[in-house]
Amino acid sequence: MNRINQLFGITRPIIAGGMVWCSGWRLASAVSNAGGLGLIGAGSMHPETLREHIRRCKAATDKPFGVNVPLMYPQIDEIMQLIIDEGVKIVFTSAGNPKTWTARLHDSGVTVAHVIASSKFATKCNEAGVDAIVAEGFEAGGHNGKEETTTMCLIPAIRQVTDKPLIAAGGIASGAAMLAAFALGAEGVQVGTRFALTAESSASEAFKMHCIGLGEGDTKLLLKKLSPTRLAKGAFMTEVEAAEAAGATADQLRELLGKGRAKKGIFEGDLQEGELEIGQVSAMIGKIESAGEVVEDIIAGYNRLVNGLDRTNY
Repeated sequence: MNRINQLFGITRPIIAGGMVWCSGWRLASAVSNAGGLGLIGAGSMHPETLREHIRRCKAATDKPFGVNVPLMYPQIDEIMQLIIDEGVKIVFTSAGNPKTWTARLHDSGVTVAHVIASSKFATKCNEAGVDAIVAEGFEAGGHNGKEETTTMCLIPAIRQVTDKPLIAAGGIASGAAMLAAFALGAEGVQVGTRFALTAESSASEAFKMHCIGLGEGDTKLLLKKLSPTRLAKGAFMTEVEAAEAAGATADQLRELLGKGRAKKGIFEGDLQEGELEIGQVSAMIGKIESAGEVVEDIIAGYNRLVNGLDRTNY
């Protein structure tokens, strides 16, 4: 049993990313029931909505699951207390300083993983005492690191500065990618895009069908003056590209972004006005499957490759 399995009490070292407008109780419980670790994405939920998803997830699985909390969340104190009160035992934090909440969560018996995009923040994770680190590379969808370091470069860089259990994220959608990440020092993988496009994802069918039709180069990392975000092709992406090419300021981009763009695009399926966030690996996904099928396919692909390696031919 590897350290990720042991830490979270799971049988497959596959974590479903806690994605806004995608990662509700249905997806989280399905991944957990398949032996991985499902995460509820708190970033798009009001406190009472999150409470409902936690309770429904408990009813749908007797396996471990967790909650992903962006530390920029406006009601962060209320959310964290709710998570503790509801007895959630695993929390993934992101987009903030891991020192802020790790000790408090540990005092309540919660296992903490923190998502980062640079080795500098890996050192901060060491100092904060988190239990595991998620290293998310440039390929990932949604909000991304300003450093633009690819997953295959990021994993070994972070492994050099920490001995904590390490989870690779960004561009992971197959057993081959999982094996490559493990070869570079990861012990688990966090899968976002492929789970976002499963039957159990709460994303709209229009968004899912749009994303499985994407090809290479159909996503771009934009909005770097605000918070770097990987967007899929569409009217809004074209508008952002044009604004940035014309030298738009952060305030102008903020005005263009407005409010509710991600909900409109991902959850409501507005492919014209919505913000369509998805990872580069969407170009490799051609159909909508169940979350359980995704877990089984990744594990089977990994095992085939490991068993087929010619260890004498180096």
